[in-house]
Amino acid sequence: MSRLSRENFVLSGFICIVAGAFLSVGGLGAMALTIGLSGVVLYLMGMFMSRQTGLSPQAVAEWAPEAEALPDAGRFMFRVDVTLDEPIRTSVLCGPCSHVEVRDGPKPSAFTCPNCERLLWDEEE
Repeated sequence: MSRLSRENFVLSGFICIVAGAFLSVGGLGAMALTIGLSGVVLYLMGMFMSRQTGLSPQAVAEWAPEAEALPDAGRFMFRVDVTLDEPIRTSVLCGPCSHVEVRDGPKPSAFTCPNCERLLWDEEE
């Protein structure tokens, strides 16, 4: 149940309560009672569930992309990921050799893969 979102339960409960109210006005009492009470149960379950938070700071600090080969798209590809939260770390995945290099700090202005020695990018100013 940990993968289920709190907001999904609250929204489903609210929809069932409203549907039960419409059915009771329409003269379908037994069905309206069942759907309405189910909505109350879903709504209360959603209200008492704990709110899911993002990754822990330790998980963010330890994250790195999987080492996988990237397809060529007219030229070799690479992937750069930079964390937004502290600690700022940059990971570079070299597409041809599947090497992952993780460095502290923001994205460098130029990078050569230490494994296959290909120049992946060079941002001239």
